[in-house]
Amino acid sequence: MEEAGIEYEVMDGVAKITLNRPARRNALSVAGCNRLFELWDEVDTDPRVKTVILTAAPCGTFCAGMDLKEAADIKQAQGVDVLTLIRDPFHQRMRSVTKPIIAAMTGHFSAGGMMLSLNSDIRIGLANTRGGITEAKVGRGSPWAVPLLWMMPQPMLMEMVLTGETVEIDRLQAVGFVNYVEADVDAVIARAEKLATTIRDNAPLSVMAAKKSMMTAVSLGCDAGVAEAASIHRSVYESDDAQEGMLAFKEGRKPRWSGR
Repeated sequence: MEEAGIEYEVMDGVAKITLNRPARRNALSVAGCNRLFELWDEVDTDPRVKTVILTAAPCGTFCAGMDLKEAADIKQAQGVDVLTLIRDPFHQRMRSVTKPIIAAMTGHFSAGGMMLSLNSDIRIGLANTRGGITEAKVGRGSPWAVPLLWMMPQPMLMEMVLTGETVEIDRLQAVGFVNYVEADVDAVIARAEKLATTIRDNAPLSVMAAKKSMMTAVSLGCDAGVAEAASIHRSVYESDDAQEGMLAFKEGRKPRWSGR
């Protein structure tokens, strides 16, 4: 099997995960998928990490999805479908990460690349690129795409899953799926870093409760979601940080968050 091709580092409260297989258009190998699964646990349990940037080595493609060549080789050599070797085939663990994930998309994104972007919380795209759900063109499937019903208009999503055609980044931004579109790769990374440091400097309990509330409400619906969000935030309002934020404002200084 191919090596993971995943780089991971933590600096100043921001974890950076980089897909680094430019020769394969940053496609996800089995090892890469399983490494990402492990990293989400590491992100959640590492107190140093306040937020995550998910990006890729510049090659014109952020992520081309599953490495179909490797998948075909596995089928021929072992007689099994590639998904049987992946611990979390549809990357659902990524959706439950408690800390914000910013996708800094350095090029085109399709199939599994689209999946990684929708499982992120904030998305930054590169000008003149395209994204799509291309599985119908190669006989695969996209059950992971269902959350997109809460992120973009259903007719647009239906077009994407049925045709397998990619969509211009500007169109994805116009419907609100992509937060920012930047002119070049450096600007994509710079935008991601700016957002990450802003999030990092906010009260950590508030940030995690905000993310959990939004994700929970999508599943529960509005009324039940509001009620559950109030429950999720109860510990935030009762925390030392809730008092520290007000005191810092009163004293005209930067808050000293304890995460308690």
